[in-house]
Amino acid sequence: MPQDQELQAIAQRYARREERLGGLERYSLLRPEVWQMLHERQAQQLRLLAARAGRLGPVADWRLTEVGCGAGGNLMDMLRIGLRPEHLTGIELLPERFEAARATLPGAVRLLAGDASQADIEAGSQHLVMQSTVFSSILDDALQQRLAQAMWRWVRPGGAVLWYDFIVDNPRNPDVRGVPVRRMRALFPQGQATIRRVTLAPPLARAACRLHPATYRMLNLVPLLRTHVLALIEKPADPTA
Repeated sequence: MPQDQELQAIAQRYARREERLGGLERYSLLRPEVWQMLHERQAQQLRLLAARAGRLGPVADWRLTEVGCGAGGNLMDMLRIGLRPEHLTGIELLPERFEAARATLPGAVRLLAGDASQADIEAGSQHLVMQSTVFSSILDDALQQRLAQAMWRWVRPGGAVLWYDFIVDNPRNPDVRGVPVRRMRALFPQGQATIRRVTLAPPLARAACRLHPATYRMLNLVPLLRTHVLALIEKPADPTA
């Protein structure tokens, strides 16, 4: 599929999803399954970053770009751990989400609209490049590949791609597809990936929390019930590697 057509299709899929779900209330942090998913992911992410902080240098010096920054929630998290706003870049395809991010984030955060695979990011300039459930929304293999190549190009030697996405298909939602670990590795063949399986399957999480919020934690002890992968995909420090 031509790239422009796939980008238009992605925007249409997001619009259909929001219409089907009646807005974004399903993802409200006031819902017990949502805040538990988020807290688990944040804790694992902090562990991965803390273990490598010495290699990346002072946190205030880290430069980070997020592909598909949405309304800016992940970038806000990065500000909380000490990154400086002028070192952050968010890229967002959907105009309404871009405007929400601009209204939420500090003015010093750089925001770019449109196709992330064509974004004006200097090669080798970023300590971290992150994405959260973006690749599962791209059904075209070629666009996935172009975006992964762009992200890898932006990462400096010794830096990393910070990845979060689901690994199984959702039979009720043809607008997304899981990105298995083997596909993730194929997209970044030169990377060394540290992988954590996280996030109780959302339909199961919603059902469990209707019984009691603590049920989420009990079920999440079973790794096979987790549907997402959080990964730190590191670029060799030696640029010739």
